[in-house]
Amino acid sequence: MKALPIRRLAIITVMFLAVTACTLAAVACGGDETADLDGTSWVLVRWNDGDLDPGDFTITVDFEDGRIGGVAAVNTYGGPYETGPNGEFSIGPLSSTMMGATGDEGRAERFFFDLLESAASYEVVGDTLTLFDEFGDEALVFAPAKE
Repeated sequence: MKALPIRRLAIITVMFLAVTACTLAAVACGGDETADLDGTSWVLVRWNDGDLDPGDFTITVDFEDGRIGGVAAVNTYGGPYETGPNGEFSIGPLSSTMMGATGDEGRAERFFFDLLESAASYEVVGDTLTLFDEFGDEALVFAPAKE
């Protein structure tokens, strides 16, 4: 077996170290915008549209062990969620209790679920969690839940 010339070996080593350093820097320098959601609880304070004020309803979201859950105006819900290194966000199929949701509460719950299911990215800045739709438009805005 023929040995690699020292110059070629040095170039390969430098390239390997550079790629490793870039990868570690990208992981270490991820800012608040891709903060880990696991173990956090939030209350909805604003949504992107609609004639209903989300503050008039109890709408919460909790993240724990790769699962999302909470209260959606009337029913409780839950399901899997995933985040990515660049703020990507997605939820799996959600299940919920089946209490009758009518009137404004029913409309608020349906609107919340529609916006939550359309969320494609997220950002945590200070004490605010924002979920964005696939076009990058703000969909849901949360404040930390009070204990």
